[in-house]
Amino acid sequence: MRHPVYLMAAMLLALCVGGKSQAQTSAANPIVVEQPWARATPGGARTGAAYMTLINGGTSGDRLLGATTPLADKVQFHKETEDNGVSRMRQVQSMELKPGAKIIFEPGELHMMIVGLKQPLTEGQTFSLTLQFEKAGNIEVTVPIQKVGAMQHEDMGSMAHEPDGAMKK
Repeated sequence: MRHPVYLMAAMLLALCVGGKSQAQTSAANPIVVEQPWARATPGGARTGAAYMTLINGGTSGDRLLGATTPLADKVQFHKETEDNGVSRMRQVQSMELKPGAKIIFEPGELHMMIVGLKQPLTEGQTFSLTLQFEKAGNIEVTVPIQKVGAMQHEDMGSMAHEPDGAMKK
């Protein structure tokens, strides 16, 4: 009779721990970071890219001002646009994050360009990235590195997060 109770407790603990690996924030901070990831880079590459979703769960707006990592000289926010059939990338200095809103960094759209890499981004490893917000301050993020050419976080598959936290295909 005790085995089912222990099994249920173990499953609940695993679900709680597993859920925390996908969202990174502190209890006092309204900014939630979901599904951070980066692509591995070939040896000798001087730039890389990181992706994630930022959600403002608070009641007031904030502004993403910048990001840093010890692995590179700088991190820039870039937005890809198309102009007369030509793809262009432009740097974005900062981004407003209204209450309840999301900023989605994803391949082919908005992304974090990691410039001046001091070492390659290696599949299976992680690195730290510090996001700098106007009101929320600094948020430390652990970024897992996926394979070269990855197009999404490996845990996401074809799933996407709804505003209420539910998943949909």
